[in-house]
Amino acid sequence: MGWSSWNNYGPDINETVVRNTIDAMERLGLKDAGYIYVNIDDGWQRYKGSRSEHPLEVDPVKFPNGMKAVADYAHSKGFKLGIYSGPGADTCAGFTGSEGHAEEDAKLFASWGIDHLKYDSCCSHVDAPQAEVQQVMLDMSKALIATNRSIVYHACHCGWANVWEWAAEEGANQWRIGQDISDDFNYPGNREKYYFDVLDMLDRGNDVAQYTGPGHWNDYDMLIVGLDGESKQLVGTGLSDLEYRAHFSLWAIVSSPLLIGANITKLSSYNLATLTNRELIAVNQDPLGQSATLQWTSPDNKTQIYARTLADESMAVALLNRGSETAWITLNMREHLTVPWDVYRLRDLWKGKDLGPYDIPYTTEVRSHEARVFRVWKVACTIGC
Repeated sequence: MGWSSWNNYGPDINETVVRNTIDAMERLGLKDAGYIYVNIDDGWQRYKGSRSEHPLEVDPVKFPNGMKAVADYAHSKGFKLGIYSGPGADTCAGFTGSEGHAEEDAKLFASWGIDHLKYDSCCSHVDAPQAEVQQVMLDMSKALIATNRSIVYHACHCGWANVWEWAAEEGANQWRIGQDISDDFNYPGNREKYYFDVLDMLDRGNDVAQYTGPGHWNDYDMLIVGLDGESKQLVGTGLSDLEYRAHFSLWAIVSSPLLIGANITKLSSYNLATLTNRELIAVNQDPLGQSATLQWTSPDNKTQIYARTLADESMAVALLNRGSETAWITLNMREHLTVPWDVYRLRDLWKGKDLGPYDIPYTTEVRSHEARVFRVWKVACTIGC
């Protein structure tokens, strides 16, 4: 959980922005809610061009006090600092990459006090054979481990090369399951034949849910809550407040990393409340580490039920309305969740309201593009327990 610079700032990142973001995250209660990683994406490097022509250095104009000073400031405030590089000669934004220098750069990042590395092969190795992608990711993994510093490793390859099948074995802690997210809830097709909207990413995750777990996570890409269609880096016209809340709900229930992509200082009170819902965050951070999976869908695919088991043997359930009109959704314990509970109770995680106990299926209204999220506990079971 944390914040990433790319969606809002792109390569126009600097020390002042990072420090101000850290201060705002503390002031607005985001740190207390669990958002502790502050990740600097592409654009911190001094030089554009190939690594064969330039060393990897911090831009002295953007970061006049150096990266270690920024990391020290983050640590003094109780945060962790992340940084970005890639296995190519240059990065997606054209800055100097780590090609041929994994060991050297890992030591450099560790010496700065870096806590998270996003290692992005999406541009440099887009057409490379899977074996080559695996090797460059493994090279950096070994280099990071050799530093003896605890650094979260994000092997970013846009969901290509079946990354979920092998990344965990190579030491990666997270990996993208798809291409870049757009600032859309349900755009027809893929914008520019590339970007995935919220529902595209959710659907893609259904096929790879089994690969997520404690210490190794399917990454559905950064949160778009609060971008409001104004990102300089992402396409999309923005979501409604309700859609942003559904997006956050879905990322929480599938155990995706929660990295805010918006300008922290410009978040509305509604979106700040969305991002700091402690009960949804508890679902996301549940130690069992499961991903919710699709349990039921209507014949027209407009209404769906997602669910996962939590460490205390309760279940987290999302009732999703993908359609354009308000719909009634019925939740049946035995039919939809395949649990033999005869009596159960629920808690509405957005309303903060306890419901039940019930001994019949639970039916409720769900607005268009809303995700109602509940936590469900067994009260009684008499048959098939």
